[in-house]
Amino acid sequence: MKCPHSAQEAAAETIVIDPLVADLAGETARLIAAGPMARVDLLGVPAWAVTRHAEARALLTDARLVKDLNAWRLWREGVVTQEWPLIGMVDTGVSMFTTDGAEHRRLRAKTAQALTPRRLEGVRGDIERFTRELLDFMAAEGGDGRVVDLKKLFAQPLPMRVVSHLMGVELSSQPWLAENYKKFFSMLTPHDERLALIAELDEWYHGMVRARVANPGDDLLSALILAEDGGRPMDEDEVVGNTKALVAAGHETTISLILHTVRALLTHPEQLRLVLDGTVSWEAVIEESLRLEPPATHILIRFATEDIEVGHSVIPEGDGVIISYRAIGRDTARHGERVDEFDATRPTPIRHMSFGHGPHICPGAALARLEASIALPALFGRFPGLRLAVPAEEIRNLPAFGQNDLDSLPVLLGA
Repeated sequence: MKCPHSAQEAAAETIVIDPLVADLAGETARLIAAGPMARVDLLGVPAWAVTRHAEARALLTDARLVKDLNAWRLWREGVVTQEWPLIGMVDTGVSMFTTDGAEHRRLRAKTAQALTPRRLEGVRGDIERFTRELLDFMAAEGGDGRVVDLKKLFAQPLPMRVVSHLMGVELSSQPWLAENYKKFFSMLTPHDERLALIAELDEWYHGMVRARVANPGDDLLSALILAEDGGRPMDEDEVVGNTKALVAAGHETTISLILHTVRALLTHPEQLRLVLDGTVSWEAVIEESLRLEPPATHILIRFATEDIEVGHSVIPEGDGVIISYRAIGRDTARHGERVDEFDATRPTPIRHMSFGHGPHICPGAALARLEASIALPALFGRFPGLRLAVPAEEIRNLPAFGQNDLDSLPVLLGA
């Protein structure tokens, strides 16, 4: 067994995670080559990255790996402070995303009570309506062979409208909310602006929660406030924390899923033919897209409460760990040798864990899948001549740390 080693001792083998996501394919290849546990640099902060399916599955259910920021040695020692550019993705307030054990189970139970399968199925008609309206608008914008940005006109507004509808966010506030989340995730936003933005969003959410406490409605936010099962009710800070995380995750994951699936199908016309003629299902296409291009490249960040042995490595107590889902989706031990190929005909496609695993598995996974299962067939049914307006190699990732999102997706709608 190798002895625990410091970031300084591992400097020669440390992989710097690019916050601007300029070469995601190259970065993923380097992580995979480094082995199941890679040493990484997160904007000057050392951590471990899990790059294999089996190791990730085990660690994501290991109670010694926690979300509590106070378990992070670098935070306790003052090495990492509020000035770290990624602090807004780690120090996000009290929610089911930042707690463990009994507190996590209590907060997650409240969310599960509110975000029921029945509530999701009830929003299906709204998703279909929003999809039709956005496709109509896109048809008008893309008439006469004009290039349109599929992200701006469809992939981004659809999930924001859906999650806002679920939460009871007024239509007039949705553009403001979408723009603020775009700024929050972008690494091009100066850090002082990001901190101010976090404070502004926090104040806005507190105001919305207080208004809903006074006048509950038939929406997810009211259901979170009124949830009674699973221990004591959530206080205002807990409702705000859960709501912020649900809105962020509830639209960003779906943006990525729609964009990457469309790009994959347009660059693999044989796969597009298979799904359009019914040879493969849209479910298989969506799951293959999630495996190959998960919505999150790296999930920040868990902390070891004691030394954890993983294969030939040891994660020392107090070290930070990220889960590198894009590398995990390309684990040949799990997915075979053709891991870099988009192939919806894989014998057992639903074998990835791109939405996580264990207690912290993404609570919005079902919503993202539902939206994609409605939006994608509607898009290709409405525009059978849809094609990329630029060469595939010119499509760039959004400079958002940990997010697998595209900056834009220029398309031509066809006849």
